[in-house]
Amino acid sequence: MTDYQLVNEVLARYLRAADHRDPKSMAAVFWPDATVHVYYSGAGSDELLGAMEGADAIGAAVENGMVPHPDLGWSHHTTVNPIVTIDGDAAEYDAQFLVYSALGIARPADGWPEGTSGSQGSITPIESGYVTTSLRRRDGEWRIQRHVIKHDLLYVFPGA
Repeated sequence: MTDYQLVNEVLARYLRAADHRDPKSMAAVFWPDATVHVYYSGAGSDELLGAMEGADAIGAAVENGMVPHPDLGWSHHTTVNPIVTIDGDAAEYDAQFLVYSALGIARPADGWPEGTSGSQGSITPIESGYVTTSLRRRDGEWRIQRHVIKHDLLYVFPGA
């Protein structure tokens, strides 16, 4: 794969780790000394909402800092319109993001009414903003060194 594809794959693995609330997979895409900063930028200036340092702390954040999925529910973190620049062993990934909540409807005990077809539930966009990610290649492997998330809507962490 090209460096461009490898960088994009790191971000795809990051997004899936968030969806799965998987701390081990999340930590694996970051270098041990990596940082994450989360901002609210929807009011026209950047308000720091949270910061994490170290791959293990970043990995733990998906387990402890994200709301668990409800029954029949899931999230889909996506990035769109990425701008990727690569300069030797450094890369920048700059993209818009959207997070969707998918919430299914349980099958009725007596079955679906006659004429029912297709997906049963709803898909709702719940988050949007921008991510700016600095990646580094060490020993042939790309991982995230610094990740900045800027939310369009105010984001509240569980328990805050």
